[in-house]
Amino acid sequence: MGTEKKIIVTGAQPTGGFHLGNYLGAVKNWYSLQDDFECFFFIPNLHAITCPSYSPAELRHNTIQMLAQFMACGLDPQKSHMFIQSSITGPTELAWVLNCLTPVGQLFRMTQFKAKSEQKDFVGGGLLYYPVLMAADILLYNAHLVPVGEDQKQHVELARDLAIKFNQTYAAIFNIPEPYILKTGARVYSLQEPTKKMSKSDPNRKGTIFIFESIDGIRKKIRSAVTDSGTGITFSKDKPGIANLMDIFAALTGLTVETIEAEYGAYSYNDFKNCVTEAVIEHLKPLQERYLKLLKNREYLNSVLEEGKKVAQTHASRMMTKVYRKVGLF
Repeated sequence: MGTEKKIIVTGAQPTGGFHLGNYLGAVKNWYSLQDDFECFFFIPNLHAITCPSYSPAELRHNTIQMLAQFMACGLDPQKSHMFIQSSITGPTELAWVLNCLTPVGQLFRMTQFKAKSEQKDFVGGGLLYYPVLMAADILLYNAHLVPVGEDQKQHVELARDLAIKFNQTYAAIFNIPEPYILKTGARVYSLQEPTKKMSKSDPNRKGTIFIFESIDGIRKKIRSAVTDSGTGITFSKDKPGIANLMDIFAALTGLTVETIEAEYGAYSYNDFKNCVTEAVIEHLKPLQERYLKLLKNREYLNSVLEEGKKVAQTHASRMMTKVYRKVGLF
């Protein structure tokens, strides 16, 4: 028993695909976790319907695309369990039990709820209870670690709070999950507003590079990236545009910022943008080729989901049997 691997759980919504910030900040490093941990990588399509304007047909299409993106980025079905959230019996059932332990005031204070509900004509209850469903996704597989960005740490804290509360109220059946911040992840900002994080929901599409968009599109976006007044390739808070490009270049080439300053300091902004462009394209092109090949083999993708579902459902069913018994349900 002492040799059992710790469990890692994480997922990515099937909305818009991975952008360069997602990839460099997290996804690029997921594959390195697969040898040391038991990994559950899932597609949270139940979370995706909290957006009132979503398209059901697009959601189904995007869900399969997201699986292909997982695998194109290095996730191996021989080493990890990949599955669709809604295919598992357990997440919504556990979320209901956890809802009954969750103070509503705590949900209203969640940073993402406040940001996403601000100045909206309609705010669905799903957006408010979204973090509880996320906690259920984590606790259902009894995760030890949850790879997240800094902006998601609050959600892991809620999962921890609920695990502790359940354990104290009923019985100690849940691990207390820890956020797993990948230290090698890069923080990537918008190419058009380099003081804001790169985001798939950015209305200015020129600011976000999606890793599976066209090579020509990527090239145009980097060449039109906002830089700063002055000259020289130097890293400074006063030059967020060029600093952002340097961070991207560093993450893709393995060079330190200091080395980039020494080797490229005399370059013009346009010449350095060309270097960044080529580094991005060189890195993403093989991923794009794998992605397109995977999309053509729907039967294989379905088999990966089916295998992942079997393992995930076994874990989920075992946990829900314990939960229901402890809270007095049948």
